[in-house]
Amino acid sequence: MGEALEIRPYETAGQGAAVDAERFQELVDEAVASLPAEIAARLDNVDVEVERAPSRALLERMGIGRGGTLLGLYHGVPQTRRTHAYGAVLPDRVVIYRRPVLRAAAEEAAEGDDLEEAVREAVRRKVLHEIGHHFGLDEADLDRLGY
Repeated sequence: MGEALEIRPYETAGQGAAVDAERFQELVDEAVASLPAEIAARLDNVDVEVERAPSRALLERMGIGRGGTLLGLYHGVPQTRRTHAYGAVLPDRVVIYRRPVLRAAAEEAAEGDDLEEAVREAVRRKVLHEIGHHFGLDEADLDRLGY
């Protein structure tokens, strides 16, 4: 899974321009807005949010040990598992974790690459991955699709 995160706020491992929290949120919003209309129209009762990083307690609950992390997480009932009894529930949540995504983008970017573009692509991939879970896709399905 990688090393423990050591990114100072608003920095991206010393490469290129910084991507602050506000810009990161804009990139997440941009990824959601870029969904094809037929996919966006099928999103049902789901919010996409940004958090700084997953808590240690969450990582432990998910069986992710020290040094590992999580880029995003879907909390909810996938559409493929909803029944006629589904209703009057809080929205599902897609959470994108800023610091781990920034770290992953910085690690993937080649020297001299535009870091914001690398972050944009990492955010888009992670948003699509988590929305895939909303539609009932599992990890194997998402791997096959490149997300």
